[in-house]
Amino acid sequence: MAKTIHEFTSPYLILLSILLSMTPTITAKESESFGSILSPAKLGLKREKLSHFHFYFHDIVSGRNPTAVPVAQASMTNTSSSFFGSVMMVDDPLTVKPELSSKRVGSAQGIYASASQNDIGLLMVMNFVFTEGKYNGSNLSVLGRNAGLGMREMPIVGGSGVFRFARGYAQARTHTLDFETGDAIVEYNVYVFHY
Repeated sequence: MAKTIHEFTSPYLILLSILLSMTPTITAKESESFGSILSPAKLGLKREKLSHFHFYFHDIVSGRNPTAVPVAQASMTNTSSSFFGSVMMVDDPLTVKPELSSKRVGSAQGIYASASQNDIGLLMVMNFVFTEGKYNGSNLSVLGRNAGLGMREMPIVGGSGVFRFARGYAQARTHTLDFETGDAIVEYNVYVFHY
C-alpha cells in the first residue's frame, strides 16, 4: 500500500518549514550588499578646507648619497631621446627654500618613470610625506603625468592623516637642473581640499 507524504515527514521538518515561513525573505540584492551610506559627522569629519603648500623637491641622482636611484630600464632606454623605459625610485627631501640646508618639511617617496617615447613625459606615483608641525605623519598621494618642462600640473588623488579624503593638484616648476650631474630642484605649489 502506498504511504502518504505525512508518514515520511518528521516533526523536525514540520518545525523547520514553519520557522522558514516566518523568516522574512532576503532578496539577492540585499544579500550582495557590502556597503552603506554614512554621515561625514560619524567619522568626525568637519567642514572641508582648501590648503596651499609651497616647498622644494630635491632630486639628487649623483654623488655618494643619491635620493633618486634607477631600479629598471628597457634595453633601448640609453639610446632613447626621452629615456623611455627608465624607472627611478625616490626618497627626495622637501624643503622650505631651494637650498638643501633649509628647513626640511618632509619627503617625496615613490617612483617616476619615463612613459613617453617621443618627449619628456614622466609617470609620477608618489607620496608627499610630511614631518613638520600638525602635518607630521600625514601624506598626500600624487598620480599623474609630469611633462618635465615649464609649469606642469599633477593630480592629488588622496591622502592620509589630516589629508583623509584629499583631492587637488600640484603645480611643479623646475627651479634648477644640473645637466652634468642630473640633479634637479623642483618648486611645488600644492592646492588641496581636505577635512
